[in-house]
This record gives sequence, structure tokens and C-alpha cells, in this order.
Amino acid sequence: MPAAFLTKTRRRNPEHVTETDRQAAGLPQAVGAHPLRDIMAAVSKNVLGQPLHGCCSDPLTGFYRDGFCRTGDEDLGRHTVCAVMTREFLEFSRAQGNDLSKPQPAVGFPGLKPGDRWCLCASRWADALEAGSAPPIVLQATAKEALELISFDDLFAYAKV
Repeated sequence: MPAAFLTKTRRRNPEHVTETDRQAAGLPQAVGAHPLRDIMAAVSKNVLGQPLHGCCSDPLTGFYRDGFCRTGDEDLGRHTVCAVMTREFLEFSRAQGNDLSKPQPAVGFPGLKPGDRWCLCASRWADALEAGSAPPIVLQATAKEALELISFDDLFAYAKV
């Protein structure tokens, strides 16, 4: 897929991505309300080298709040790990100064509870691993960029089946 197409498409509002754009990207005809999300997901890969799967849409996760754990230059935290929240991890995160269980209505964040899926910063998941509090992850929804900080063996060991 040409880089110029992706650059041009990223700047557009999702509602302005046309069927011609989708065809140029090699994507099927639009069926959902988020064609840009479909395009970006199609070019993002997971740690298995396959197309990146969505992590969660309720609550809506991801740095781009599109349900995917994909990253880009503006994502300094590298939110690439699709994790399944556990009480132990939520307590660990709160102790580190990031209370993910606390709702923040001003920014539309409902707060997380055990069982919710959420895109975590790769470094936070690695810290939790070192502390013995790492939550399970979903390999198909964990972006390949997570491998820059975390070994595949560690990710695989925590894969939720």
C-alpha cells in the first residue's frame, strides 16, 4: 500500500474516506461506520505477524480510541499491549500513580474493572511483569511494536487462550 495513501488518509475525517480510497488500499467494501479504523487496522500487525485485531470497544481503548492497540509517533507511551485487567494489576497500576479503576467522566473514561480489556503502555506491562503483577494479554490484539520492549516469550507466557 503506498505510503502517500496512508498519509493522506490519516489526515482525513473517517467519514471522508471514500470507496475509491478503500479499493486503493485493497480493503473490502465498507460495512461499518469507521472506514479509517478498518484501513489502519489492515496495515497494523500483531506480535504474530498477522493483521492486528481489535482489543476492546466497551470501554473504547487504544491511544487513538479506536479499539485497537496501535501506535504512532505521537503515542509516547506506546499503548501496544492488549491486556485483560486483573484486580492485582489494577492495584499495581494505582500504586504506580495511574489509577485505571477510577472513572474520569470529564474525558469519557468509565474506569476499568477486572475482566475489561485495555491497551497498556508496553513499559507499564513490562514493569508489572518484573513486579509479578502482569495481567494476561491477547496476542492477536497486541501490536508488533510491543516487541521493541517485551520479548515474545514473555508475551506468549501471559497469552489468554
